[in-house]
Amino acid sequence: VCFIPGGLDCSISFVSHVLGKVCVHGRQKEILSVLVPRLTDLTKSDCIWQRICWRLVECVPDRWMEAVVLGFVQRAPGADVLSRLLGNLVVKNKKAQFVVTQKMLLLQYCHTTAVLQNLLGYLSLDSLRRALLIKVLQELLETWGSSSAVKHSPPEQQQYISKAILICLSHLKEPEIESCRQELLTSMMEGVKCHLDSNLPQIRRLGMIVAESISSKINTDGPVLKFQYEEDDEARELKSLLVQTPPFCVVPSLPDDERNEKADAALPLVLESNKKSHTAAPVMPDEELDAELDSDDDLIPYDMSEDKELKTKAPVYIRDCIEILTGSEDVDKWEATVKALESLVRKNPAATREVSVELAKILLHLEEKTCIEGFMELRQRAQVAVLTTDPIPVAKYLTSQFYSLNYSLRQRVDILDVLVLAAQELSYPKSHGKTKHSGAQKPCIQLLPGSDSSKDWRRIVDERIKSKTRRFASGQSQVELASGPNEFNSVAGNFFFPLIQHFDRPLTTFDLLGEDHFVLGRLVHTLAILMYLAVNTAAVTAMGKALLEFVWALRFHTDSYVRQGLLSCISSVLLSVPTERLLEDMTEELLETQSWIGDVVEKDPDGDCRRLALQNLLLMENLKKKLETVPS
Repeated sequence: VCFIPGGLDCSISFVSHVLGKVCVHGRQKEILSVLVPRLTDLTKSDCIWQRICWRLVECVPDRWMEAVVLGFVQRAPGADVLSRLLGNLVVKNKKAQFVVTQKMLLLQYCHTTAVLQNLLGYLSLDSLRRALLIKVLQELLETWGSSSAVKHSPPEQQQYISKAILICLSHLKEPEIESCRQELLTSMMEGVKCHLDSNLPQIRRLGMIVAESISSKINTDGPVLKFQYEEDDEARELKSLLVQTPPFCVVPSLPDDERNEKADAALPLVLESNKKSHTAAPVMPDEELDAELDSDDDLIPYDMSEDKELKTKAPVYIRDCIEILTGSEDVDKWEATVKALESLVRKNPAATREVSVELAKILLHLEEKTCIEGFMELRQRAQVAVLTTDPIPVAKYLTSQFYSLNYSLRQRVDILDVLVLAAQELSYPKSHGKTKHSGAQKPCIQLLPGSDSSKDWRRIVDERIKSKTRRFASGQSQVELASGPNEFNSVAGNFFFPLIQHFDRPLTTFDLLGEDHFVLGRLVHTLAILMYLAVNTAAVTAMGKALLEFVWALRFHTDSYVRQGLLSCISSVLLSVPTERLLEDMTEELLETQSWIGDVVEKDPDGDCRRLALQNLLLMENLKKKLETVPS
C-alpha cells in the first residue's frame, strides 16, 4: 500500500496480477513496450514512483514472476534503468533470484549480449546484490570448467557462458578479486584444460580467450597467459566485454534488434580509445639519435644488380634421394631433394617400387632441417606419390605404423591424410594428354591440419546425391567425362581393413578410446571417405558391413566430432553400397542404425550431428521408396 496524491491509499496488487497474467499469456511484448519506457521516465527523479514500481513487481505471484522479470530485463535500455525499475527484487524474492541467477544464465542461452550486460550490470549496481554477482561468477566458472558440460553442451551455450563470465569479470572490483584470487586461478586451470582437450576449434579458442581474461584480472602486475589463435570479429567481441560500456553508449527506447546493433557498434569505439591511450611514441635521447644518424653514412653499398643465385642441382635417381635425405649434411642438396622428390617418383615408377617401403619410412620420419616454404605439403605430396606408385606394400606399412608405438599424434594424423589423398587419386580416372574432360571438375577432398571435415562431408554427400538425381531437360549436351579403370578397386581393402582392426586396443602411448579422441575423430572421418571412394569396387559390401559394426560400437561416444564422423560413415555406406546388397546383407544393421539415428535427430546437443542424422534418415527414406518402386 502506498500514498498517492489526493489523500487516498490504494493497493497495486491487482495491477501486479494483471501484469503477470498478461505477460505469461504471450502479450509480454505489447504491454512492456509501453510500460517500461513510461516507468523509466517517471522513476528518473521521483523516488515515490521508484517505490511504486518496486511494489508493482514484488506483488507479482511466483507462478508469473519469470515472464515479468524476463520482460523487464529484455526491454530495459540499460543496467541502471533496470536497477531503478526492479530495485532489490532478486534479494527479496526467491523465484526472481532463481530466474536471474540460474535460469537466464545456466539453463538458457538464447539471450543477446545486451541482455546479459543488463542482467549482470543490474547485479553489480547495489552492495546487497554484489554478493549474488560473485555467486553467479563462481557457478558460471564451475560450469565452464566442467569436462562433462564441455562435451555435452552445444557450442552456442558455451559461447553464451563465456560471455557471461567476461561481463562478470568486468564488474569485479580489486578487493573482490583479491578475496577470490585462488579460486579464480583454480577454475581457470581446470577450465582451460577441458577446452583445449576439445576437438572443435571454436571451443578451444573460447577456452583460450576466457583463460587470458581471467589471467589478466588476477595477475595485474605479473606475467599473464597468452595463446596464439585467429583474431576475428568474434574474438574481438569477446575481449571487448571486459571493458564496461559507458551508460551513454546505450540507446534507450529502441526495439531489441536495433538497440543491440547500436550497443555492439559502440564497443569498438571504447576499445579504440583505450588502445590509443596505451600507445605512445618512444622518445630517444639526443646523443643516441645523433650516433645512429652518423654511424653508416660514409659506407658505399656494393652493386649487386648482376648477382645470380647459385642453384643446387637436384638428384636424378631415387636411391640418391634416399642417401641425401638420410645422411647428407649439405643443406642445399637436402632442400633441392625435398622439392624434386614427388616429380622424380612419378617419372620413375619402376625404380620407386624397388625401394617404396624404405622411402615411405624415410618420409614419415622426415623433419624439416631448414626453413622451406611449404615443407609439410611437399612431404605429403611425395608420400602420396610413393603410395599411389606402389599401393599394396606401402599401404600395408603405413596402416601397421598407425597402431605402432613411439609415434606422435601428428605422425598418425599424417598417415590418415596420406591414405585419403592417395585413395582419392587412385579412385579417379587419369587424364592422358588432351582429352574432352579437361574442363570438367571432379570432387576434391582436402585434409589440411586445421580443416573441418564435417564441412567437406557436407559438400561430398551433396555432390553424390546430385549425381544420382535424374533431370529431364533439353539443352546443351554435357561434357564427356573421363573413363578408365578404377585403380582403387584392387587395393581398397588394403587401405580400409587394417585401420578398422585394432581401434579398441590401447597402447602405452596411444589410446583411441581414451584421451586421444581427436585422432579417433580423424580416423572415423578417414574411414568414411575411404568408404565413399570405394563405390563400385568388389570389396564395398564387406567394407560397408564392417563399417556399420564399427559405428554401432562407438555410437554413444561423448565427443561431438567423433559422432559427426560416425554419421558421415553411415552416409557413405548408404551412398556406396548397392541397394540390393544393403537390403539382403545388412537389413538388421540398418534397422538398428535407423533407430539410433532417430534418437540423434531428437536428442543430440550438437547441431551438425542432428543435421547429418536427418540427412541419413532422408537417404534411408529414398532407399525405401526405391524398393517400393521395384516390380515384384
